[in-house]
Amino acid sequence: MFSPTDKQGFITRGFKFLSWMRRFFFAAGAIAVAYVALTLLGAKLYQKEASEILDRQIHAEDAHPALAARAPNREGDVLGRLEIPRINLSLVILQGTSAQTLLLGAGHITGTALPGEPGNVGIAGHRDTYFRDLKDIQKDDEINLQTASGISRYRVDWIQITAPRDVAILDGRAGSSLTLVTCYPFHFIGAAPERYVVHARGE
Repeated sequence: MFSPTDKQGFITRGFKFLSWMRRFFFAAGAIAVAYVALTLLGAKLYQKEASEILDRQIHAEDAHPALAARAPNREGDVLGRLEIPRINLSLVILQGTSAQTLLLGAGHITGTALPGEPGNVGIAGHRDTYFRDLKDIQKDDEINLQTASGISRYRVDWIQITAPRDVAILDGRAGSSLTLVTCYPFHFIGAAPERYVVHARGE
């Protein structure tokens, strides 16, 4: 049997432990929030810098249109700017879909047509950052894809929920088309089980 003194000591230690745990979880939560905020701020600043890079590319193309040959695109290179006016979405498209690239912008899916070229251009983005507003997109919405060589215009013709393994959505098609891919559901916690696909035909 515990004496009253032992019981009191046990209770005191329990309160101290709970107090320590509260402070620990509060600090961990504050660090996590700060990390997310800094990551989003860094990505926003990078988007501004990348947009300026694209503007310089456009200016160079206008000044020297005969210089068509370019170095192969590398992971993270700035390729263009995606704009969907109705949902007020404007962001820079980068080459590739590595974790680091998708932290900074939407990424061109390797193996699909390059922005500004014929075929099916595939672009992926995170549902909780750059592509969150895709939840509000509708059929017939206008999508513009600006590159150094010009603007490609598209019109949304279908929206589909599919499985991650369904790569047929990226198959090449006659003419020009654009496929935007993000995870689904939009507010799912953890690794989302499905993909949200927006397909648009070239105009």
